[in-house]
Amino acid sequence: MKKIGVIALLMGLFILPLTLSAQMNEIPFFDSKGNVNIATTELDTLADTIAVTQHRRDDIVWSRVVYRVIDMRDKQNYQLYFPTRPNKEYRNLFTVMIDAICDGVNVYKKNPRDIKPEFDELLEGEELSRAFAFDEDKTSDLIQVDPVTKQRTFNNYRYMQYVRNQLKFLIQEIIFYDKHTSRMYSKIIGIAPLYALHPDNVESKETMGYFRGSVVCWFAFDELRPYLAKQYAIPNGNDTQRMTFDDFFSQKLYASYLLGDSNMFNRMLLDYVIDPAKVRKEQNRIENELLNFEQDLWEY
Repeated sequence: MKKIGVIALLMGLFILPLTLSAQMNEIPFFDSKGNVNIATTELDTLADTIAVTQHRRDDIVWSRVVYRVIDMRDKQNYQLYFPTRPNKEYRNLFTVMIDAICDGVNVYKKNPRDIKPEFDELLEGEELSRAFAFDEDKTSDLIQVDPVTKQRTFNNYRYMQYVRNQLKFLIQEIIFYDKHTSRMYSKIIGIAPLYALHPDNVESKETMGYFRGSVVCWFAFDELRPYLAKQYAIPNGNDTQRMTFDDFFSQKLYASYLLGDSNMFNRMLLDYVIDPAKVRKEQNRIENELLNFEQDLWEY
């Protein structure tokens, strides 16, 4: 009996610290003022420890780059567009990008002749300010860059004028097959705001000229992820939902449509197809090729 009592005492001494530690690490639902505790300091820690899966080059036996458009007017993408007026708890995707720019994240020039990103030339100084122009004079004070300190700031009043027409984003995505895990993966390489009223846009209809002129700039998605991981997306029907923008993109919860893919002709769908019905047919063809590739690898 004494032996059993000693064992029980030792187990109690071992379990008690673990229980107290778990209780101390619990995040309360309400803060000290009784408000819902949504924004927490834990997000800052998570943003510095983002998990990145490294794939060996020799294991990638097939890959394909595609370009997709995320339209904020699609109901599935509302969590990226709202709130249009940022508050202490939530910001939309474009506001997170603007804050990242002001914090010093790299912003890359667009290629005026090609919609594809290059990630080799940075937008800085006056060029960065002009990239967010929305008038014919190509001048904008949405983002201001101090010529001496190089500090970036943005004009909140101009932001409210700008964001109402910031309705689309373009992403460059790579889909690849890893033979080591026998799985298909997808990864966003770059993301670009598309601004329909940008002075460089001389097309009124959705042609390739329209999309090339609408590209504001490019962000390397991996460089933007730490900022996406610090911001919760606004809940959709569940006010206790805890999902960051990084989670939203990682889980592919957004809706998008295909603009084109990498091909030997170096052209997008709208470069050679005009009729909307034929465009949708080509989009379905490419999507089916991507979906069927993994299944066609196996024989039954």
